[in-house]
Amino acid sequence: MRLHLDTDLGSDPDDACALAMLLGTPDVELVGITTTIDPGGIRAGMVREVLAVAKGHEARAVARDRDVPIAAGAEVTLTSRTTPGDIPTGDRWWPRPITPRPSPPGAALDLLAASLESGATVVAIGPYTNLALLETLRPGSLSQGPIVLMGGWVGGRLPEGFPAWEADRDWNVQCDPYAARVVFDAATDLTLVTIAATIRVPVCASDLPRLEAAGALGELLARQARAQGEAHYAGVGRRYSRLPDDLLNFHHDPLACAVAAGWDGADAGVRRLVPVEERGVLRFAEDPAGRPVKVVDEVDGDAFREHWFRCIERAAAHPQP
Repeated sequence: MRLHLDTDLGSDPDDACALAMLLGTPDVELVGITTTIDPGGIRAGMVREVLAVAKGHEARAVARDRDVPIAAGAEVTLTSRTTPGDIPTGDRWWPRPITPRPSPPGAALDLLAASLESGATVVAIGPYTNLALLETLRPGSLSQGPIVLMGGWVGGRLPEGFPAWEADRDWNVQCDPYAARVVFDAATDLTLVTIAATIRVPVCASDLPRLEAAGALGELLARQARAQGEAHYAGVGRRYSRLPDDLLNFHHDPLACAVAAGWDGADAGVRRLVPVEERGVLRFAEDPAGRPVKVVDEVDGDAFREHWFRCIERAAAHPQP
C-alpha cells in the first residue's frame, strides 16, 4: 500500500508515534510527508529527525534521494490565518536541537498532488489546511484517492467513564474548520477516525520499559510520551474509570494511520453525514440527505496496542540503510 502522511508533528508526540509505526508496518510504502501549520519548516525538521533516528544516522546525513520526500506546507490556518498551539523544541522532547527545513512555496501541494496521482492513500493527522489548499487551487484533487482523517466529531459526548469531551476537543477540525468543510465536501472516498475510537487506545507509563527497549527510536518516543504525560495528563487517568491510572497520552494519530494502512482491528461503518457549525464549533451530524462517510468509532484497544508495539520494534530492528 502506498501512503502519504500529512502531519503537524511536533505539537503532540502521537504524530511521531504514527510516523514511527508506519516505518515498521509491513507492505506499506511511505511515498511522501507534508507538514501542516508549520512556521519556518520547524515541523519538517522534526520529521527529518524522527527519520534520522529510525535510520540510526544524524539528521544531516539522511538527505539522500532514496529517502521519503518531505515538504513543509501551510504556516497558518485558512480560518484564522494564525498558527494554533505550541511546538515544543526543548530537551525534554528532543535529544538534540532541531534544524528547520522550510520548503519553497507550493512544494507541499506538488508533493500531495504527486502522491494522489500515483494512487496513494492520504492520511491527515493534523489540521487539514494543506488538503484544502490543494483542492482550492487544483479542484478535483481530493477525488483521486482515499482520504483518511484523524478527527471529525460524530454524535454527542463520549461514553460514561471517559472525559466529558465534546466537539470542541476535536483539535484537527476546530483549528481550521474552513479547511475541514472543504475536505469534507471534496473527498470522494473519506474516512473519519474519531476521538470516540482513539481515546480507547491510551499510552501508559507501564508501556515505557518495552518502548525504551526498542533502540533509539523507542527511546525518543518514550521521552516524548513521558513529557506529554507530565505536561498534560498528570492525574487525569485516576479521575475516569475507563482510563488507566498511569495515562500519558492517546494514540490518536497512530490509529488513524493504522486504519489507512489496512489494519483490520477497527470498525468502520458508513454513515450519511452533514456538517453542522454551532458557536464556531464544527461537528458532523447524521442525516439521510447527507453524504456517505466511513466512520471509525470502535476499536480493539489491546489488539491495537500490540500491533503498534510490533511495528515500532520492527522499525527499530530493521533500520533502513
